[in-house]
Amino acid sequence: MRAPVDRGSLALSAYVYAVLAFIVIPLVIVIPMSFGSSDYLEFPPRGFTLKWYEEYFGSRQWRNATWLSAQVAFLTAICASVIGTAATYAMVRGRGSLATLFQILLIGPIIVPHIALAVGLYLFFQSIGLSGTVPGFVLAHTILALPFVVFTTASALGKVDANLEAAAMSCGASRLNAFRLITLPLILPNVVSGALFAFIISFDEPVVSFFLSGVRYKTLPRRMFEDIEQNLTPIIPAIATLLIVLSIAILLIAYLMRSRAKT
Repeated sequence: MRAPVDRGSLALSAYVYAVLAFIVIPLVIVIPMSFGSSDYLEFPPRGFTLKWYEEYFGSRQWRNATWLSAQVAFLTAICASVIGTAATYAMVRGRGSLATLFQILLIGPIIVPHIALAVGLYLFFQSIGLSGTVPGFVLAHTILALPFVVFTTASALGKVDANLEAAAMSCGASRLNAFRLITLPLILPNVVSGALFAFIISFDEPVVSFFLSGVRYKTLPRRMFEDIEQNLTPIIPAIATLLIVLSIAILLIAYLMRSRAKT
């Protein structure tokens, strides 16, 4: 007698494969297009060339946009990791309604549509003179990246025994020194992983960056949007391919660090 078909497992498997296809199919299309020899987008590409990668690295405008995105992403990673680690410590070790309120506010940047957040940040930054500036980009991107840093750090901090800090403070250490010497080394791989996630989120962020960009400061995603509107060439798939490689490399580093910390 044949075993009954588990429809729930079949539905779950179908859903998983559909998600994987949704992720992989665009990559299968975009990456080959970046090597096409035509001056316009076509799939499958005819011929093979590195012309579009050479054009990207040889263009001063593209290099400036990439450098600005890298600067903003690096500063965002630092700010988000420092603020996120401190906030996570207060949330995990703290008590009372403020910790609960912080958890509710924390998921705001994830739930609120980025277009609504971008409009609000633009109007606010415009009134205080931060729109189109590096500090404005860093502040906005830190808001977006903070939840991911907190979630990553909280998973490690929750496993650290608070009695270790209590023992250090009973021996004369301050709370800051107890955290710096005892807790921080134990959660450092997760903190670095959160900083790497913040870097990716900032570097690839298109919507908020589009609203906050000015005439002088334009991030790489904003520059890509302008090129799509004015001159759609395979240089866009070439840049997208480089961003894919960068994201995969950073995620792999974060995974290896967290796996090593567990051993």
